[in-house]
Amino acid sequence: MASAVPAQVQSNPASAPQLQRGIVKMVLSGCAVIVRGQPRGGPPPERQINLSNVRAGALARRAVQGQPDTKDTPDEPWAFQAREFLRKKVIGKEVCFTVENKTPQGREYGIVYLGKDTSGENIAESLVTEGLATVRREGIRGNNPDQARLCDLEDQAKAAKKGQWSEGGGSHTIRDLKYTIENPRNFVDSLHQKPVNAIIEHVRDGCMVRAQLLPDYYLVTVMLSGVKCPTFKREADGTETPEPFAAEAKFFTESRLLQRDVQIILESCPNQVILGTILHPNGNITELLLKEGFARCVDWSMAVYTQGAEKLRAAERSAKERKVRIWKDYVAPTANLDQKDRQFVAKVMQVVNADAIVVKLNSGEYKTIHLSSIRPPRLEGEEKNKDKDKRFRPLYDIPYMFEAREFLRKKLIGKKVNVTVDYIRAATTAMETGGVPAFPERTCATVTIGGINIAEALVSKGLATVIRYRQDDDQRSSHYDELLAAEARAIKNGKGLHSKKEVPIHRVADISGETQKAKQFLPFLQRAGRSEAVVEYVFSGSRLKLYMPKETCLITFLLAGIECPRGSRNMPGGMQVAEPYSEEATSFTKELVLQREVEVEVESMDKAGNFIGWLHIEGVNLSVALVENALSKVHFTAERSSYYKTLLSAEETARQRKEKLWANYEEKPKEEVAQLTEEKERVAKYRAVYVTEITDGLHFYAQDVETGTKLESLMESMRGEIATQPPVEGSFAPRRGDFCIAKFADGEWYRARIERVESPAKVHVFYIDYGNREILSSTRLAVLPPAFSTRTLPPQATEYTFAFIQVPQDEDARADAVDSVVRDIQNTQCLLNVEYSGVVCPHVTLQFTDSKDDVGLGLVKEGLVMVDVRKEKHLQKMVTEYLNCQESAKSARLNIWRYGDFRDDDADEFGYRR
Repeated sequence: MASAVPAQVQSNPASAPQLQRGIVKMVLSGCAVIVRGQPRGGPPPERQINLSNVRAGALARRAVQGQPDTKDTPDEPWAFQAREFLRKKVIGKEVCFTVENKTPQGREYGIVYLGKDTSGENIAESLVTEGLATVRREGIRGNNPDQARLCDLEDQAKAAKKGQWSEGGGSHTIRDLKYTIENPRNFVDSLHQKPVNAIIEHVRDGCMVRAQLLPDYYLVTVMLSGVKCPTFKREADGTETPEPFAAEAKFFTESRLLQRDVQIILESCPNQVILGTILHPNGNITELLLKEGFARCVDWSMAVYTQGAEKLRAAERSAKERKVRIWKDYVAPTANLDQKDRQFVAKVMQVVNADAIVVKLNSGEYKTIHLSSIRPPRLEGEEKNKDKDKRFRPLYDIPYMFEAREFLRKKLIGKKVNVTVDYIRAATTAMETGGVPAFPERTCATVTIGGINIAEALVSKGLATVIRYRQDDDQRSSHYDELLAAEARAIKNGKGLHSKKEVPIHRVADISGETQKAKQFLPFLQRAGRSEAVVEYVFSGSRLKLYMPKETCLITFLLAGIECPRGSRNMPGGMQVAEPYSEEATSFTKELVLQREVEVEVESMDKAGNFIGWLHIEGVNLSVALVENALSKVHFTAERSSYYKTLLSAEETARQRKEKLWANYEEKPKEEVAQLTEEKERVAKYRAVYVTEITDGLHFYAQDVETGTKLESLMESMRGEIATQPPVEGSFAPRRGDFCIAKFADGEWYRARIERVESPAKVHVFYIDYGNREILSSTRLAVLPPAFSTRTLPPQATEYTFAFIQVPQDEDARADAVDSVVRDIQNTQCLLNVEYSGVVCPHVTLQFTDSKDDVGLGLVKEGLVMVDVRKEKHLQKMVTEYLNCQESAKSARLNIWRYGDFRDDDADEFGYRR
């Protein structure tokens, strides 16, 4: 079988008795053939030649559809044998012929010779000699030697009793042609995918043929498995419009298979369509069609192809690379990538959900790689809307997500893998999100380790499913067929997502920041000594989130004994700048322990519910490793630990190397160190602020007067933009921690942060520029325009509390103090000086702008609050002044002192202290 379309050769115009040449395309019967010319840039012209002066039996015919009076007719005696004799002799061969007669209806009669000239075998004479055709004696002329020879040959055949002249009349040779099969699926299954001898009777298009199965003469329509060629679309008026290259694909198949003896493997029968593979001694037509760019692979029938789907993909890939025919405009998904970016080796640092990994390249860069053509477990149908108010955790709440992540984590974390990029999926935008990308650009690749395709292994265990694509979507895995086969096995064996068993449930308690729960766990973890854990997340170099498998809980874990540089944080007063080497410390910890199995020793917990202790991985103490690499310093709390000496030794080594945290370190004389420990004098640097809000706990929010004009300008611009493009009511979905704009009671919009969402009708918001809070409906909230975000201008309201003051626990007494402060300073300009820091906010003294009187000291004088005694030396002058005023208020029995010094007996009960 030739592998390419033959070049066109000339065809002489028909003019009897001129000799013409052609190739036999098809044998219609024992006395009629179709001859074609040589192709030139497309399918060649054809013509039907009927043999002069002879007649062969008529072949069987089907009844005409829509005409109930017509019936199926069987073969006439010896008709099939005549057709077969002629087919085997001339099909695909070069012949020459002369046209002797042409009827008014256009039928042409002539003499056909096998070969390039008239010296070849006369086809009509051969048929008559074998007794497979009769001579039309009624039209014979006595002076025509060719006709006379035919009569002689017929007489000799009769005498020899050949063919139809044999005894018995040849009735036993009539073909019992079976046009229909009652149950095609059972018929195909009964053959057990064994090759069946057949003759191709008709070619519908490049990939669909009509075949006669031997020896039972079944006529079946067979579609080639695994491929699809361009077809002929039937229009409403009955005409057929060819798709590009449809005619060429049909000719390619016709010229190689039509009326050839072949073998067919019938492979499947979905929806009454028989799929099969046609095998010819010269090759497999399916692979040839793909290789020459006449067909494309199709996923739905590729699965049943028995000869190896990888051969078809390779043939299609060859055509794509050469850009032939239907692939003339083809651009590979990775055409814009360099070879080093298409294939590389990298180290796996993190598993993201169950279909993506973060790898570290040789350059040190981190890259997220998505596994091609697979979809991780997800919620379906009604489950999506279930437990909307509950804090949703995909890793634990989506069935089989945890199992999928664990499979990848145990196989890949810390290992080197081979990455072959299959395609780059462009970022997509969703209209409902106002143009915000639904997901960013994704690099999708096949990841292998030790020759194993990780995506295939995941699918075969039922822990992921395979994405189905449009037929023209070429962005898919280079091993897509293996993924489909793996999924079929998983479905058949009922594994994972395809199992009918009860879905595994992971009840994992998250006690991060839950102080009461943490207190309950603490004694147990302390007694346990070293406990197994998995590092789920790294917040910073010394702050991690751990999953404890035995306890099935999540905890926040702080490394003991070290002082690690802090990263940038969003504080009430604005963004806190990251300390030097904080990012390096975080990267170091991530690379060493993220998603690894570790051991932890819990020693204590802080008041926020975070556990403090030591973390070990493969014999390495993480605290010591950070100090050793000059990314942390030893904290004084390490003194009571058994690791103290090791930490000091590591710090000394790092200090001597003078790198990172110790890069500018210089040994200082002892005298200078002593000087540093001396107490400083109090420094008063008052600045102007505007008090905007006062809380029930006597904290207050204030704006810096210096930045007041910036806020006014921002608010004016923001409201102008909102007036031009009003927000769509109800379009904003509030989430805790999000910044937004909120419509206050005065009808104006202000910047705000969402603190809690009870329901769409009850959203707790905090006005970040003024310090007040409000509960609003989500209809009064909208997206904060990017031009007015906290990056443009940080939140202007900063929280403070009064220095040297202790607020009464009694509600009435506290309310009196708050009322007094509200009357004096709310919505007024004051002078503020920070005295010392606190757990929640800075402690300050506040003065009236005009009189310079101390507001806090005034509260003490009026007996509305008590003095909080500070021990710092540089503050003693202020503390003494406050205590003297307190004694005066007590003597005068003002407000809280009206019944004397109540603290003597009730101090412990009420929480007061001197």
